[in-house]
Amino acid sequence: MKLYSINAGYFKLDGGAMYGVVPKSMWNKLNPSDENNLCNWALRCLLVEDGNRLILIDNGVGNKQDAKFFGHYHLSGTTAIDEALAVHGFHSSDITDVLLTHLHFDHCGGSINRIGDKLLPAFNNAIYWSNQDHWNWATQPNDREKASFLKENILPIQESGQLQFIQTPINDLNTTGKLGTTAFTNNIAIRFVNGHTNQMMLPQLNYNGRTMVYTADLLPSVSHIPLPYVMAYDMFPYTTLQEKKSFLQEAAAGNYVLYFEHDAFNECCDLQLTEKGIRAGNCFTLNDI
Repeated sequence: MKLYSINAGYFKLDGGAMYGVVPKSMWNKLNPSDENNLCNWALRCLLVEDGNRLILIDNGVGNKQDAKFFGHYHLSGTTAIDEALAVHGFHSSDITDVLLTHLHFDHCGGSINRIGDKLLPAFNNAIYWSNQDHWNWATQPNDREKASFLKENILPIQESGQLQFIQTPINDLNTTGKLGTTAFTNNIAIRFVNGHTNQMMLPQLNYNGRTMVYTADLLPSVSHIPLPYVMAYDMFPYTTLQEKKSFLQEAAAGNYVLYFEHDAFNECCDLQLTEKGIRAGNCFTLNDI
């Protein structure tokens, strides 16, 4: 199995929203904001070459929205997924599977291209993977998340006939003490969490003798590892805190590698136990594993 870090660019979000109840006097030291209180965040996807499958995990915001929309997020760097794939010698038509952790616009916007007046899959040879519970949640959005679930990113996937669902396991931290998982390939399992949004999927990979987890929005960055650092965007913050605590204990004990989708400075880290709890250990790039 080979892994490639795919840089789909950077965008800005409000620092207060990204760090929840943590005061700016603390989080601003970790990711300094601009004069409008906006911090820079990565749109880092992951490409997995696993046997005869080429699996893309998430795909950034895409480029089909209008200038007014993009004006809210101050995009910089590469935003076209084809450009990001080409850095490693791949094309969108090479992708066999698109695994979407969840359907917020910054994770699935590159799934669909606007060609004239048509909305078409950007990966014409790929199966798009979600799960039934999250799909229902996204296509019948609540008022709080409605602005993140854009129908032009989502509905054309199903209309194309390329959508398939991963089975969701029982996921009850109160009963089992563990997060639910489902096998995806021989080398990839899917973990399910519910704090950020309903049934978000975290790919867990066996890679070079290590366990690596694509943390998506459970842990957007290294600076979100301390338990109280929970985003205000999360639907169920206390559930996120419980999920983080369970996962971080497991990851620290197992010497897992964490791969960050939104950290503008760090691709990966491992964990260490400190007197203040579990914290980041060494930070490194994917190529260093």
